[in-house]
Amino acid sequence: MEYGFNKTLSEQEKLFEKILRNNKKLWNVLEALEEYALKNKSFKNYYLGAGALNETVFNYYHNFDDNYGIKDYDIVYFDEDTSYEKEDIIIKELSSLLKNIDVCLDIKNQARVHLWCKGKSEAFSVEEAISRWSTTVTCIGVRVENNTLKIFAPYGLNDLFGMIIRPVKFEFTEEKYNEKVKKLKEKWPMLDIRKW
Repeated sequence: MEYGFNKTLSEQEKLFEKILRNNKKLWNVLEALEEYALKNKSFKNYYLGAGALNETVFNYYHNFDDNYGIKDYDIVYFDEDTSYEKEDIIIKELSSLLKNIDVCLDIKNQARVHLWCKGKSEAFSVEEAISRWSTTVTCIGVRVENNTLKIFAPYGLNDLFGMIIRPVKFEFTEEKYNEKVKKLKEKWPMLDIRKW
């Protein structure tokens, strides 16, 4: 087992890619997304993000199955066409493309989340949206380009490798944070939960 906590960013990125590649379902999703993006002009700025990523790392350090506890795979993208109809087309196409991988998908155009989710402010890029998610370890997005992992991690990767759960207090409440971390700690007992 390799440890990434307090290593250089370059070392952390290499280890992160190695851990993600070991999760065959996750890597298959990333490769399928790259293929889809090459054919679909409105699906260029996208990431696989949040739980499937950090929970794969938690599973690695807990010596659990790669997909233990992963509820869904969050696919996020940014398209200025904020119509429900356009998002629905992408959801259906990606669901069809990924149907043989046997994962639950949560696909959202981050440009339109504020239109249907009470309390969310408008995001002007997919990266801005990711930066507002609930904890530093969920504010991570990845995609594959030419067999190379591209990582967006506005709070870095050190909390991820330290299994430190720290709140991002942008559009998240203390009550929701406490509910979230309680569930996480039950599944991954080695997590270091930081108070609100």
